[in-house]
Amino acid sequence: MKKLINDPHNVVAESIAGFLRAESGRVARVGDTLAVRRVDAPVQGKVALLSGGGSGHEPLHAGFVGRGMLDAAVPGPVFTSPTPDPIVAAAQSVDSGRGVLFIVKNYTGDVLNFETAAELAELEGVTVESVLVDDDVAVRDSLYTAGRRGVAGTLLVEKIAGAAAERGDDLEAVASVARTVVSRVRSMGVALSACTVPHAGVPSFDLADDEIEIGIGIHGEPGRARIPAEDADHIAARLLAPILEDLEVAKGERVLVLVNGMVGTPLSELHLLFGSVAALLDERGIIIDRSLVGNYVTALEMQGASVTILHLDPELTELWDAPVDTPALVRRGPHGE
Repeated sequence: MKKLINDPHNVVAESIAGFLRAESGRVARVGDTLAVRRVDAPVQGKVALLSGGGSGHEPLHAGFVGRGMLDAAVPGPVFTSPTPDPIVAAAQSVDSGRGVLFIVKNYTGDVLNFETAAELAELEGVTVESVLVDDDVAVRDSLYTAGRRGVAGTLLVEKIAGAAAERGDDLEAVASVARTVVSRVRSMGVALSACTVPHAGVPSFDLADDEIEIGIGIHGEPGRARIPAEDADHIAARLLAPILEDLEVAKGERVLVLVNGMVGTPLSELHLLFGSVAALLDERGIIIDRSLVGNYVTALEMQGASVTILHLDPELTELWDAPVDTPALVRRGPHGE
């Protein structure tokens, strides 16, 4: 195993320390925890957004802390949920009195620990609403969860709900917007190679040079099928078909397309894959109104990508276009300008 690390058991703490130093103008540490908050939190008169989960998916979630998205993010160990205590501390640090929305990916550990944290925060006088993200159409149940997994669609939930909070919506309204996104977003991924968890020191699974895993999870969980490697056009078709079957987007309707890298695949290949997806949507008469390509919800050094489709409506489009300023996502207009 070759990685730019020191102690394999201290990777998250050292990474967060470096992140805080590099982004000191935007983020700050919550007490003596590993949680990260906006430097200006709590923002008076605004509902706060908080998310988190196992590390290894950067820039999710800490990279999306800032104006227009999250007020706080709570990292756990690699691929392992944070415990309730730092979640509560983060919620208290960003609550302005208008409540805190927890955005939780659907993994068993995250669900249990964020539920416990919500109960504890309520006892401390913080009003909490929670929204569960389960956008992965690849599998109904996995090694990590009951039901569908929360994957790259989480980014879109955080961005759009964050815009609603920034414009002054109350907690119930922000939660409603977040749930609307969850109901209208679907994702599916593919792995070309495995990743290696630092403290494990060996790849999380084995793929032959001529094999790919369709429907992989962001922790390296198995997907729908292990098949011989194919070209980008065929992979795009395999990922897109179950998404559209589940989402039921009609001809002439508008979508946002996110092609998300798992970090080990070059940006040139991600754009190529986007082109393949776009051609398939064009054939169906589905309009790509907004798009995003890059490494946003990753799996350490895994090679691979995921496709996410959000079925837009006018309000979601307006909220997507709202300005955002975070370490990993800065947008000032409809097409990212």
